[in-house]
Amino acid sequence: MKTDLTNTTSSKVNAALVQARRAIGSPAVGMVLTLVIVTDEANHYDALKAAADASREHPSRILVVIKRPGRSPRERGDSRLDAEVRVGGAEGSGETVLLRLRGELAQHAEAVVLPLLLPDAPVVVWWPVDAPDHPARDPLGALAQRRITDAYAVEQPLEQLAARAASYAPGDTDLAWTRLTPWRAMLAAALDQARTEVTSALVESEADNPSAELLARWFADRLRVPVEQVVSAGPVVTAVRLRTAAGDIHIDRPDGPVATLSIPGQPTRTLALRVRSTAELIAEELRRLDPDEAYAAALRAHVTAPAVGPGQPG
Repeated sequence: MKTDLTNTTSSKVNAALVQARRAIGSPAVGMVLTLVIVTDEANHYDALKAAADASREHPSRILVVIKRPGRSPRERGDSRLDAEVRVGGAEGSGETVLLRLRGELAQHAEAVVLPLLLPDAPVVVWWPVDAPDHPARDPLGALAQRRITDAYAVEQPLEQLAARAASYAPGDTDLAWTRLTPWRAMLAAALDQARTEVTSALVESEADNPSAELLARWFADRLRVPVEQVVSAGPVVTAVRLRTAAGDIHIDRPDGPVATLSIPGQPTRTLALRVRSTAELIAEELRRLDPDEAYAAALRAHVTAPAVGPGQPG
């Protein structure tokens, strides 16, 4: 069921949600959290689709905040809220509300969102593209237990990571880190099997990839070894090599969804290691709402490049 509300208020949006629930014969609210997506007109469709897919695993009330402050004095003076309420149908058991904040109201999104949060349920805020400099101090971010950004979606991802490190607060995370979960799990399992000390590491990826940078920092933090970063054609991270006295532990994914894993003294294996969709990344982040200490440590770590010996290229 879909309801359009023009020049409305948060209380009227709440009333429309209740009415829509009753109309489809499901007055009870069974959502486990509120997911607030802060985006713009150009990116809201893809973000909403990913969130709707993730909500099949985590039934949620999805609030899409689209700020339209206006460019001209007249547009900025036209302060109003237009909303679109969707319940049932393609939304499954969840609820979706598109909130278009126009004029000065765009600067006070928290006042619109606060009355629409599910009572006694966690709040997650996701900025698919342009996140604030300090997510935890943002008025919307301050309402949340979990704040999700994506350094991969900005023009200067490595600068974005530096800003995230400077402003980190418990509850912050980034999808560039979430993309590494399969890599980190496989590498940890490989180290458990090899049972040997790592002396250095190499990460191969496309240029300026924030996931590769975080992976290198994770090695620097957990293994305390120099890390070399090599540029490839991508996509994303294409290979990782951990050097040991017994030989190299090597994961290679040149392209496609399949990778090979080599461990000294063992046969080479083929692994499934595809690039996951945004919906899968969001679903993973919604499984945990506690602070991600591993991400915080990797974010703040500093990578040391391997020393160049005599006769080696500098």
